[in-house]
Amino acid sequence: MKLMRIGAPGSEKPAALVADGTYVDLSDVVDDFDEAFFGGGAIERVRDTVASRAAAGHVIELGDQRVGAPFARPHQILCIGLNYSDHAAETGQAVPDEPILFTKSPNTLIGPYDDVLIPRGATKPDWEVELGIVIGRRTSYLDSVDDARDAIAGYCVVNDVSERAFQMERGGQWSKGKSCETFNPAGPWLVTPDEIDDVLALDMWLDVSGVRRQTGTTATMIFDPYFLVHYLSQFLVLEPGDLINTGTPPGVGLGFKPPVWLQPGDVMELGITGLGTQRQSVLAPR
Repeated sequence: MKLMRIGAPGSEKPAALVADGTYVDLSDVVDDFDEAFFGGGAIERVRDTVASRAAAGHVIELGDQRVGAPFARPHQILCIGLNYSDHAAETGQAVPDEPILFTKSPNTLIGPYDDVLIPRGATKPDWEVELGIVIGRRTSYLDSVDDARDAIAGYCVVNDVSERAFQMERGGQWSKGKSCETFNPAGPWLVTPDEIDDVLALDMWLDVSGVRRQTGTTATMIFDPYFLVHYLSQFLVLEPGDLINTGTPPGVGLGFKPPVWLQPGDVMELGITGLGTQRQSVLAPR
């Protein structure tokens, strides 16, 4: 399934994409795609509803309705740094022996087509196309990497927007440069694992104002999604609906010589095979 949320910010309704441009409304079946939904095991119940309504022709045209993030604000957004070997190389850093963990504020979450705001005082705003993992059940101390498969509700496209000066020049605390308002566009869909043949064979790309900046593949990921979920479960409790941003391939602004930074008026377009595409306009500080 491709789960999505449609409507104005704060008033999104749960739905499922059934074909390009059409969806099934699920607002009478579940309140939202949130902790209660994922933790209650409602995905299979929703799957049956989507199938029956689509077969009966009870579908709606998306038109110009706003698409929000495909899940409600999570308890936490966990992020993995330097998780692509070719990205580590472009930044001049060693491939890590263990996953590098940092967090983003959950209120950075926005829809895939919402505007991204450059924060006040920013000088080095950057882009990062990433594979996002959404947790499907309360998870801690998993016994094996294979057990992690059952803990994953689905995958999505994420833009891990960053402010490098805040991140690297203000005490070396990554979360400062990652948690600015609007810095985590997600979606357009949450795609359930059964729709993905091989999560480590997905092409990734990102353009800035029509110029291709990132071209990569999840095949160069150092720590795969199952390893990451198992690994993180040894240190903290993962709650249903939590988001894990799994790192970015090469081509970030920081990696160019000289570096290239986002400017007001830029447009970011990005996508991952099978998970959809995003588009954000970059706005000046307010």
